[in-house]
Amino acid sequence: MNLHEYQGKELLQSYGVAIQRGIVVQSAEEAVAAWQQLREQTGTEFVVVKAQIHAGGRGKGGGVKLAKNLDDLKLYAGNIIGMMLKTPQTPGGLDGPGKLVRKVLIAEDSYAPDFSACKEYYVSILMDRQSKRNVIIYSTEGGMDIETVAEETPHLVQKEFIDPTLGLQAFQARKIAFNLGMSGPAIKEMVNFITKLYAAFVGSDASMFEINPCLKTGDDRIIAVDCKVTLDENALFRHPNLEAMRDTDEEDPTDVEAKSYGLNFVNLDGNVGCMVNGAGLAMATMDIIKLSGGEPANFLDVGGTADAKRVENAFRIILRDPQVKAILINIFGGIVRCDRVAQGVVDAYRNIGDIKVPIIVRLQGTNADLAKQIIDESGLKVYSAILLQEAADLVKKVLAEG
Repeated sequence: MNLHEYQGKELLQSYGVAIQRGIVVQSAEEAVAAWQQLREQTGTEFVVVKAQIHAGGRGKGGGVKLAKNLDDLKLYAGNIIGMMLKTPQTPGGLDGPGKLVRKVLIAEDSYAPDFSACKEYYVSILMDRQSKRNVIIYSTEGGMDIETVAEETPHLVQKEFIDPTLGLQAFQARKIAFNLGMSGPAIKEMVNFITKLYAAFVGSDASMFEINPCLKTGDDRIIAVDCKVTLDENALFRHPNLEAMRDTDEEDPTDVEAKSYGLNFVNLDGNVGCMVNGAGLAMATMDIIKLSGGEPANFLDVGGTADAKRVENAFRIILRDPQVKAILINIFGGIVRCDRVAQGVVDAYRNIGDIKVPIIVRLQGTNADLAKQIIDESGLKVYSAILLQEAADLVKKVLAEG
């Protein structure tokens, strides 16, 4: 689950991480009030108007502006709120429709009073699956696309791996500060920043923190000017306060609908819809579709309780994609009985109405033979299979028939 910048900063601040202070607003009038409040709290004269969407590269798309006076503030806030912001990371990239900006963050100018004395760094924390450890990635080249830095100047990107049993050690935080070229009071500030940032990462069950830029101010303070936070959805039951931060307006409507039905759904760009129970079986099903000459149109896991209603909801979601030319249902009946799933398929087929897309059903496990009989005797355009290879051959056949 992704957080907005202002939400990520609230999370960091709760762990004592120094941040660029700001107030989120939804109108130009609220922006003026926020500016006045920030002036009283921080003494800032300039403010930054930052679009709040779940995508990076906002500045390149015109979603981040420095307001030097009240007229600038009203203009920028009014223009950004309600705009369809296009960045390299919004759906379809710069050629896509963009994302609607519903709110902006009015933030203090952290670079004042001496911009030339400030220095930007890059810091992120994520799980490195190869080493099975968390890793802190950092660079002196902050404020830039880290992918470009890594490609063109890889020696400027450094990593510090953290033992999951021991956690972040003090010497590691100091090592990061020294490698970033810190000196004087900035060393202590960076050590403190890294230590608290890692505590926030672990404490919130996050899967990624990205602070870019991480700023050293003219008076040697270290603060998070921007941040991206991705949380592990599997751990949200431990953090109801963080789960409440979910912004469904920023998510794919189909994904939101699937979650409301208890379905695990990922939209892809192929021509064969998949309905399975279990992530491992889903991966195997996608592989067999590829081998049969098709392309998976989605990853959809109905879970271990694939009753008729859930199957019907899954059908409706898959059929919404006009690119789907066939549907492969691959269910292993362990806890769930195959005959119940088969009846659910038949009921869903009839309830939805005229389905022109051919459906291949492969049910294996408890009562698989009975399930095949239900499918075969339904009189519907549903093909049944017992073996996975049979299902693959049927997929190939229906795609060839067009």
